[in-house]
Amino acid sequence: MDTDYLIYIICSILSFAPAIVLHEVAHGFAAYKLGDPTAKRAGRLSLNPAKHVDPFGTVLLPLMLMVLNWPIFGYAKPVPYNPTYFKDPRKGDFIVGLAGPCANLVMAGAAALVAHALFGVAPSLLENEAFQYFYLMFLPMFALINLYLMFFNLLPIPPLDGSSIFALAIPRQYLPKYYEIQRYAFPIFMIAVVVVPYVFNFNPFSWYLDLTACNLANLMFPFRVA
Repeated sequence: MDTDYLIYIICSILSFAPAIVLHEVAHGFAAYKLGDPTAKRAGRLSLNPAKHVDPFGTVLLPLMLMVLNWPIFGYAKPVPYNPTYFKDPRKGDFIVGLAGPCANLVMAGAAALVAHALFGVAPSLLENEAFQYFYLMFLPMFALINLYLMFFNLLPIPPLDGSSIFALAIPRQYLPKYYEIQRYAFPIFMIAVVVVPYVFNFNPFSWYLDLTACNLANLMFPFRVA
């Protein structure tokens, strides 16, 4: 296997694992701070990746996207939470929904800050191969994967995090029905993610992520990353 490709795979794993783990932990932590102990009781506030792995979303989907040379994203097992614990279920659902994408934005921002901090000394260190891979491959990839996850999850489509904005507008008595729809929407949505680009030879999700995540990454970094 080519060395560059092997390091690319390693950097992808090292970027993707914390991105999805901290995304899910942020959901659970936000729910816990709002009074819901469900995620904590289920052991889902752990930073151990094994607690969050979904065979398809965490392993197969990212590998498939990598092979197809599409933007890499995926998902972990959704963190369970119970909105009935919240003082205001609609506001609580909105806060919990945004917590995951916010965690991804913070991680992308941290990678960009490191890139800016090293920018002045980078030219003298780029002769070092390990630094090259870290600075020019890992940092941009870490930021991009986090931004892909953030913007993908902000789509206002059930069951993605962005759909939590609907909870603010739905009357309280209809919330149980809304949560039931969310539960069954996920398989349908994932089929659409895979089938629509294949059938129509056009990937609207890739276009959307290029427009949002890639452009933001280029604004955040001191050099062009995508």
